Amino acid sequence: MLKQTPLNAAHRKLGARMVEFGGWDMPVQYRGVIDEHLAVRNAAGLFDVSHMGEIEVKGKGALALIQELTVNDASRLSNGQVQYSAMCYPHGGVVDDVTLYRFDAEHYMFCVNAANIEKDFAWMEEVLEEGDFADVTLHNVSDQFAQLALQGPAADGILARLTDTDLSRIAFYHFYEGLVAGVPVIISRTGYTGSGGFELYFAPEFAEQLWTSLLEAGAADGLEPVGLGARDTLRLEMKYALYGHELSPEISPLEAGLGWITKLDKPSFIGKEALVKMRQQGVPRRLVAFSLTEAGVPRAEYPVFAGDRQVGVVTSGTMSPSLRVGIGLALVDADHAALGTELLIGIRSRKVKAEIVKPPFVKVDN
Repeated sequence: MLKQTPLNAAHRKLGARMVEFGGWDMPVQYRGVIDEHLAVRNAAGLFDVSHMGEIEVKGKGALALIQELTVNDASRLSNGQVQYSAMCYPHGGVVDDVTLYRFDAEHYMFCVNAANIEKDFAWMEEVLEEGDFADVTLHNVSDQFAQLALQGPAADGILARLTDTDLSRIAFYHFYEGLVAGVPVIISRTGYTGSGGFELYFAPEFAEQLWTSLLEAGAADGLEPVGLGARDTLRLEMKYALYGHELSPEISPLEAGLGWITKLDKPSFIGKEALVKMRQQGVPRRLVAFSLTEAGVPRAEYPVFAGDRQVGVVTSGTMSPSLRVGIGLALVDADHAALGTELLIGIRSRKVKAEIVKPPFVKVDN
């Protein structure tokens, strides 16, 4: 049976089209993907992302465990700060990409992908049990949280009507614990759209109250409920990775363009040896952004050619609602990854011309 978020009934009342996603019954669209996408870019959108997972790490050895688990350097975090990171297997493939929240020196929280909650928690437990980490406890607290994402240029003004928290004091990738519509909420200036805004964590019993309060507060600004369809096109326009597409056990963070979060100068982390070797020998594949120069819509798993030779595969693709051209991400051989390189995308029986471009596809003023 598919898992339900606390807002499934509300989605159906709004006429949402529901789909299975990672074992969850989720809204893919309400009014339409293009309209919802443009609402986020131009005004604001509200997403139910309660399917995402939360895992707490507590204790004196919490940072040491996190440093071993993740490729980024969590020692750089201060209280109230968030960090984008990834966990790797020893061979360098990705367990999951995560955001890490520091509440204090002995209290952290991971936000993990919905389909990976059980796998990630089991992996963390295995690393904890096999290592020497003093006084550390792990808790899968996913059932204790619902999550809404309020995204778009109007997000600050909308949220300000429902909270006394000074939102201007919450910097990008920072968070604050406050009240929204009278509900205790973790207010995080993060998101997956590139258009700015917040992710709100709170107890599931308040989900409908907050959902309704936000939609009412933002009605005059053009706030719309937004489904997974537009969430995917929005993140793709920014070249944000999606686990299972741009990241997987077979794709390393270096190949996925996440060298900027992979701190090879850290003393130790799982996968470091393999990633150092890959860097020294030359990363064999690169994730590139491409734009079609002919009519067509690229999709995941379409082949990528240089002439008659296949040199890669599309990991994600769509018709960009903002640009009205086909765009995508592809994992290609490193010697075909330079900006401006012409590629051919195998779309059904055709080979459609494309060019490697510099991401993001869309420039957004936040």
